[in-house]
Amino acid sequence: MKFNVSRDALLKPLQLVAGVVEKRQTLPVLANVLMQLQGQELSLTGTDLEVEIVGRLPVDGVEMEGEVTVPARKLLDICRSLPDGAELKFERDGERLILRSGRSRFQLSTLPAADFPNQEEATAQTRFDISQREIRRLIEATSFAMAQQDVRYYLNGLLLECRPQQLRAVATDGHRLALCDRDAPGLNVSAPIQAIVPRKGVLELGRLLEDSDVPAQVVLGNNHIRVMSGQFTFTSKLVDGKFPDYDRVLPRGAGNVVYADRQGLRQAFSRAAILSNEKYRGVRLQVSEGMLQIVANNPEQEEAEEQMMVDYVGEPMEIGFNVSYLLDVTGAIHSDQIRISLADANSSALLQQPEEGDALYVIMPMRL
Repeated sequence: MKFNVSRDALLKPLQLVAGVVEKRQTLPVLANVLMQLQGQELSLTGTDLEVEIVGRLPVDGVEMEGEVTVPARKLLDICRSLPDGAELKFERDGERLILRSGRSRFQLSTLPAADFPNQEEATAQTRFDISQREIRRLIEATSFAMAQQDVRYYLNGLLLECRPQQLRAVATDGHRLALCDRDAPGLNVSAPIQAIVPRKGVLELGRLLEDSDVPAQVVLGNNHIRVMSGQFTFTSKLVDGKFPDYDRVLPRGAGNVVYADRQGLRQAFSRAAILSNEKYRGVRLQVSEGMLQIVANNPEQEEAEEQMMVDYVGEPMEIGFNVSYLLDVTGAIHSDQIRISLADANSSALLQQPEEGDALYVIMPMRL
């Protein structure tokens, strides 16, 4: 194995692949990145047995093909520490991989490529093309609502629902729910197909995708999802569980509707949050005709009060929420205005764009 590559060309795919590699591994080879050289293309593979990422890049000066695994973190740290524009020369020497650049020389230990785990081929339930931008939007709009280390393991991930000509993402931690729909003309299914992508897979895929119209092919199997684009292949196991019936928690007929300036509301929530209870993060919303009052207090008897003009006509209402959830939603919606639909002080709130948007958010109230 012998080839040349520029430091800048190698760094980006290496960073993406090394992100999957866990620092503490039961199998030593899982701390390594698999380097495979075929023709003029080098592929880099990293996995933790749940998520696998393959990055590909062109190289030159190829004198000998081959494959080997080297410590991912050490190789990444070496590449980062070398100057921009540096030319790297790799050469396999027995059990070692020699890396030269200018007057620098590094000798890395290797493990056989045969020891590296191979992801089995996913049997496809459905296969479709969609732009990277569309999948990225789904993840950005919903992933913050995923649970973290919940005993209900099926909540520690993102539901992808393939519907006719449409891809839907849903995330919930039991206290809030985020839902986003994007058009997927290439998606031809007769009935909805559901798959739960684990939290780590969702976050890694979000890092891979670019905000561009570059197409990606999605292959959804019974227990795997694979996303393939020109420079990378992402594979993740799916969570084996049944996602709750999210349709049942979507508020129906919430008659009290508040329209507010989204950015102004977000800033008011941020200021009120400073004096909220650090553990429960509760704020009280008092809404009356044309006016919204936000009140937060904490055990030290400190209090924050914010007032802002809103578009609301109806009976005065008072309702409590976790301010962190409100900040997440006002950050995920991109329109100038935000629409908040309320039924009563004990019912969930529905937040969305005033005009036809692609996402909606549900937040359960708090007793304060």
